[in-house]
Amino acid sequence: MNLFRSLVVEETEGQHGLSIKELSIDDLMKGEVTIKVAYSGVNYKDGLACSPNGRIVRSYPMIPGIDLSGTVVASEDARFHEGDEVIVTSYGVGVSHYGGFSAYARVPAEWVVPLPQGLTLREAMVLGTAGFAAALSIQRLEDNGLTSDQGPVLVTGATGGVGSLAVSMLAANGYHVVASSGKDSEHAFLQSIGAKEILSRSDVTPEKFKPVNQQRWAGVVDPVGGSSLAYILSTTQYGGSVAVSGLTGGGDVPTTVFPFILRGVNLLGIDTVECPMGTRLKLWNRMAGNLKPAQELFDIIANEITLDELPASLADILQGKARGRTIVKL
Repeated sequence: MNLFRSLVVEETEGQHGLSIKELSIDDLMKGEVTIKVAYSGVNYKDGLACSPNGRIVRSYPMIPGIDLSGTVVASEDARFHEGDEVIVTSYGVGVSHYGGFSAYARVPAEWVVPLPQGLTLREAMVLGTAGFAAALSIQRLEDNGLTSDQGPVLVTGATGGVGSLAVSMLAANGYHVVASSGKDSEHAFLQSIGAKEILSRSDVTPEKFKPVNQQRWAGVVDPVGGSSLAYILSTTQYGGSVAVSGLTGGGDVPTTVFPFILRGVNLLGIDTVECPMGTRLKLWNRMAGNLKPAQELFDIIANEITLDELPASLADILQGKARGRTIVKL
């Protein structure tokens, strides 16, 4: 097989570097399934993986890219055959095992998800890890009793990947979505994907607030974390739930026990990395079904780039400049 292009991050004698290199299949890590990659997604975690101080990559060199979609070209596992269209997200992809920013990938068979009927390879990466986190958040909220008639659902970081997909998924299922964003210029975008109300970042990060405030949210999808989570918990309705999947706002949450013991609020942790395969398959099928955004939203949410444009896009996502989902066509 001919050489192919991959984005490689390296660290040698304290020097950190990011470059596009030509590799061969023999350069890839071990795995039972070899995939010709069609698309990968650009995630905040990928930005960290390419940063000198990101603390994401386990060993160097590494091909980042925590998700990918493509076509099987070789398989040592009976479940997968040449020509199968598949998805790979999470586990060690792009962190401890070569990932999706490459024309070819080779991964363990137990990480591979068959592409569900109703999704294309491109749509699968518009969703990607961000869509999976949004879908898992919604599933956990609904498992804890959330229904569309209980009141507004807040989505923080709503212009980002997880946030924008959560807004569109919730709106498609009849929820009254309130979107929070620090980007005042993106109100039209948020309305176009289904937000009924829009709040600024300062609305959910007041300098001073009581441990319990006026009840507002029946549920919350929060990929931000940080200080805003404390206020959100204090304004969640009795018995409501907050699904937390990220920390772009920081890891410290200056809250109290009062929302939990006075209002029975549930704080739900969302982990996409080690999520069991049974749940993973169920959610990918939901994303091809009732959680699939309206067809026109895929083009609104997605920005498609090339491998050569990827380094600049990774810098943008760390600086909070990204909107919706950026996907890389390999």
